[in-house]
Amino acid sequence: MQNLSIGIIGAGNMGLALASGLRSKVAPGRLAASDPHPDKRQQIQEMGFVAHADNEALVAGADLLVLAVKPQGLRALCTAIAPSIQRRRPLVVSVAAGVRTADLDRWLGGGLAIVRAMPNTPALINAGVSVLWANDRATKAGREAATAVLAAVSEVFWVEDEGLMDAVTAVSGSGPAYLFLLVEALTAAGVKAGLPRDLCAALAAGTAAGAARMVHDRPGDAALLRARVTSPGGTTEQAIKRLLDDGFMEMFARAIQAACDRSRALGEQLGAA
Repeated sequence: MQNLSIGIIGAGNMGLALASGLRSKVAPGRLAASDPHPDKRQQIQEMGFVAHADNEALVAGADLLVLAVKPQGLRALCTAIAPSIQRRRPLVVSVAAGVRTADLDRWLGGGLAIVRAMPNTPALINAGVSVLWANDRATKAGREAATAVLAAVSEVFWVEDEGLMDAVTAVSGSGPAYLFLLVEALTAAGVKAGLPRDLCAALAAGTAAGAARMVHDRPGDAALLRARVTSPGGTTEQAIKRLLDDGFMEMFARAIQAACDRSRALGEQLGAA
């Protein structure tokens, strides 16, 4: 990837995270980003990369183009840069939630190699997970390049059915918020039980971080890890029993389905002619 010219449109949180993660992996002068805001361009320049106010100038020099803008603004952006894209024909990587590849290809003029990616916010600290899907025009080399870009800030997984990306969005894309909510709930419950708020917040956050590391190191073993903490007749067993009796699993399944449905509806709404 050292000699690949990479362009990033959008220097928001994810665009800046990708640029930062790629700093040691891309040859000098081979990465550029564009953003309409001068302060964002300043941040890009401070990283040692080329900053553009003009998206078309960015596209003209890109072998791989990352679209890191909000889904609601993607159609207008693509329509504006379509002529430049058709001249350059880079590999396009979109990190916009919900936007379907067929719609993206149509907005960009058609016939392009496109990778759809769903990273999540821990990518901001190089600890994310990303799921990718590519259309038929993406070559093996293109898939490898897209993998390398997202691997700069996250673990990377691939799916072979784009229809699964809505569920991916619901599970890992939105997933950090569920964990944050759990920490909020654990903190509030601890305070109600009599603990000082500062102490309880630290205990909840530290517990979440440690438990997350354990399950990350043993993917697929969450139930086993839970069983090891849950002594028969003990305090943990009583808490888990109450959660399960109160429908925790079913509630969570409904929440994930709601997020999945919203992702699908967003794609349909944004892709409507």
